[in-house]
Amino acid sequence: MASGLLKTLFILVILSFASCKEDGSFVFNGFRGANLSLDGFASVVPDGLLVLTNASNLAKGHAFHPKPFKFKSDSTPGTTLSFSTTFVFAIIPKYSYFSGHGLVFVVSHTTDFSTALPSQFLGLFNFSDNGNASNHVLGIELDTIPNSEFQDINNNHVGIDVNSLNSTYSTGAGYYDDSTGAFQNLTLASSVPMQIWVDYDGEDLQLNVTMAPVPMAKPNKPLLSSIVDLSSVMMDSMYVGFSSATGVSLSTHCVLGWSFKMNGIAEPLDYAKLPPLPRLDRKHKSQKLAIWLPLTSCALALLVVATVVLVVKRRNKYAELLEDWEKEYGPHRFSYKELFRATKGFNDKTLLGSGGFGRVYQGVLPSSNVEVAVKRVSHESRQGMKEFVAEIVSIGQLRHRNVVQLLGYCRRKGELLLVYDYMSNGSLDNFLYDETRPVLSWAQRFRIIKGVASGLLYLHQDWEQIVIHRDIKASNVLLDSELNGRLGDFGLARLYDHGTDAHTTHIVGTMGYLAPELAKTGKATTKTDVFAFGAFLLEVACGRRPVEPSAEGQQVLLLDWVLENWKRGTLLATGDPRLAGDFPVEEMETVLKLGLLCSYPSPDARPTMRQVMHFLDGDSTMSDLPPSYTSVGILSMTQGEGFNDYMMSSSSSVSHMFELSGGR
Repeated sequence: MASGLLKTLFILVILSFASCKEDGSFVFNGFRGANLSLDGFASVVPDGLLVLTNASNLAKGHAFHPKPFKFKSDSTPGTTLSFSTTFVFAIIPKYSYFSGHGLVFVVSHTTDFSTALPSQFLGLFNFSDNGNASNHVLGIELDTIPNSEFQDINNNHVGIDVNSLNSTYSTGAGYYDDSTGAFQNLTLASSVPMQIWVDYDGEDLQLNVTMAPVPMAKPNKPLLSSIVDLSSVMMDSMYVGFSSATGVSLSTHCVLGWSFKMNGIAEPLDYAKLPPLPRLDRKHKSQKLAIWLPLTSCALALLVVATVVLVVKRRNKYAELLEDWEKEYGPHRFSYKELFRATKGFNDKTLLGSGGFGRVYQGVLPSSNVEVAVKRVSHESRQGMKEFVAEIVSIGQLRHRNVVQLLGYCRRKGELLLVYDYMSNGSLDNFLYDETRPVLSWAQRFRIIKGVASGLLYLHQDWEQIVIHRDIKASNVLLDSELNGRLGDFGLARLYDHGTDAHTTHIVGTMGYLAPELAKTGKATTKTDVFAFGAFLLEVACGRRPVEPSAEGQQVLLLDWVLENWKRGTLLATGDPRLAGDFPVEEMETVLKLGLLCSYPSPDARPTMRQVMHFLDGDSTMSDLPPSYTSVGILSMTQGEGFNDYMMSSSSSVSHMFELSGGR
């Protein structure tokens, strides 16, 4: 009888939860016993729920059918075959106001996404391969965070992705009511199950994406319906599956059921057999402990006391500040224990650099194996801390390929810890001034310049708020593994709404990059950032610091020196001698003249960053600089006018990096 029961149960599992057929189709009504290829945080829990990513920071997960399917026609070479799939998913954010990045249904020639980032790239790509035709990836993204670098339309959309997270077509999540034709919104990160249908007609090249809440039948009108030629995307054999990533916001991304078929319509899912979603509010099971403790013996009581002492000592080791107002920033707050372990106890062997700003350590987050840079900065005053952390969290929402992402923060005793993306090649100034480093070619420098300009345009004009960086310089431009420039270090940054004026009053920054009007007004603006960017342009092109001592012991401004050469007609002679003249003359002239224009004494005469990008891209031609252009002699002008209280030498930032009391 027992053997008969086991046989019956086995047959029910096979028929009810997973079937894979020889006709190029399968159906999973739950994933208990399913044969899937899983990696990252992906797992199948005992009740059959496929969890792609759980509520962890910087997590990614993938789940693929283990065998590839034939996607190319034998009878008509080059033609992509039709396919159909449907799946039920749910996105469960840990905090109702923050969600992870989302999930993607994927058709790919590979299941290896080990180089993909667990952030806005949804576990599919990274900064260097996003958009490459060699990816051979089709994705249907369910995206819950807007990323301007991908031109995302909002924080709740469905998109068709071809080799890139820049969706070819996208629209807000929802469905069209069959009876009225009216569009009904759906919230992807609502913790409730929803269903997606994807149907591709290989002959008509028609791709339809439809969605609806469970258990509604498939609406007649698709959410997205587009002509998409996949002939160059699909290879003969392709895998199908899912990818997901959380970033710094904590979400659980689940798939409850999945059906797929080549050259036909995917079999409907049986909603009654789908696994349940995890409960959101789990009660602490402390009643048993409360009953057991009074009954312990004296010997056990001594053991408890000893244990408590050890726990208290351990807690003091990892103690951190956490106030009520910080609870809403949960997804952006790292525990000190996690950062301590990531940096091996802030060991000197993990130290990347130090200075007036604090110390920066390299680390690997134990929960996700993601490399990070952790900056430790002292903060002695609590005044303004709430407002400052609010800005840090807001800046953590920045998403641009040329901006180093601020992942989060931690507060402990007398220090603040900021967690950034780790850039393997360090800062640009190391390549400009360290003779042990290889010389950057002009092509590399020009690409870095354009990248930083693009990032600064995003901060000034393209993000939802205006971000003033206030410390643009070569040491704050970091280089990734492919020497792409990314603007980092937002410890001095301030942000405000479009259409309003900045109201910072403390002068912060680095000598040589500071606009002359700061000495009089103390007000940082986008124009003062442009001035600093001008000094940066000259620094990269000339290979010299903005302020250097002369043989007579005087301070010499790079801006003055380049300006004098321009007036003498020897502008190109200021180019970095290590380049040995190996550069396009037109590009070098553009960068040098643009550096002078951005550093113009009058703020109103400086270009916007959008105009700067037009000049660098060759879309606009620069006019000649006015013959009357005269440097203001910044060093001599600023003596005794308020700079000395806030600045250090030309090689370091101000010691008061976090002016919490008056920085607002």
